[in-house]
Amino acid sequence: MTTKRSNPLSLVVLYAILVLGLIFAVFPIYFVVQAAFRPGNQLYSTTLQLFPTNPTLDNFSYVLTQTNLPLWLWNTLKVGVLTTIFTLLITISAGYALSRFRFRGRSSILTGMLALQAFPALLGIFAVYLILNSLGLINTHLGLVLAYAIGGITFNTWNLKGYFDTIPLDLEEAAMIDGCEPTQAFLRVMLPLARPVIAVTALFGFLAGTGEFLLAGLVLYDEKLYTAPLGIIGLQEGFRTPWGWFAAASLFLALPVTVLFLFLQRNLVSGLSQGAVK
Repeated sequence: MTTKRSNPLSLVVLYAILVLGLIFAVFPIYFVVQAAFRPGNQLYSTTLQLFPTNPTLDNFSYVLTQTNLPLWLWNTLKVGVLTTIFTLLITISAGYALSRFRFRGRSSILTGMLALQAFPALLGIFAVYLILNSLGLINTHLGLVLAYAIGGITFNTWNLKGYFDTIPLDLEEAAMIDGCEPTQAFLRVMLPLARPVIAVTALFGFLAGTGEFLLAGLVLYDEKLYTAPLGIIGLQEGFRTPWGWFAAASLFLALPVTVLFLFLQRNLVSGLSQGAVK
């Protein structure tokens, strides 16, 4: 049995491309970290430096003690967690129903959801505002959570539906033969098997609740209810842009997302690939 030997030139090109991609991925993070530790709210220096001159923690100290960032971070976590819960409750049940049940209008629902994906989400932002206003949910976290959760229904439902399609129906039937009711088979068999795609959906729901800015700026006007992205933008004073404060606050905001990603990373690849392929 012969094995194909790799061409050294092709390996050099491959690794060069990987290194270039890594630089493009890491450099923005490195740039933000530098700005956070650089004194005087300077975004960059005129000379090329690997580390900032006279690094300081003043930017971190300021955003933690002189602003409402701790409150904004708490609001962001609350909105993100609630958005994740609402997203999972809606999309798991919808994806399972579209995968397992055959009913009148099913094809039309799938086609309509696919057509909605063709339109930018920003087109409906004012319609969402009018709906929330008619429900009395303006300037509330509940209104923001509902808007975020509903906005992610289409993609997440399709992804979940595709993943449920890959799970053999025989497993549910075997569970019901062993004495499980349909609900028990769903909870004890389907949900554990669908853990990868559920992890992906949870991550997308949390990202929607923590990283969005435009809709939050339209719905919330009380500073005590601000989420972190909205509060961070408010740190700008006139024509002066406090890049150091922005960078330090952004690093605090990135922490919960990073922790969640590291916690769910084992399930993310299979949850995205298998659900999308089907």
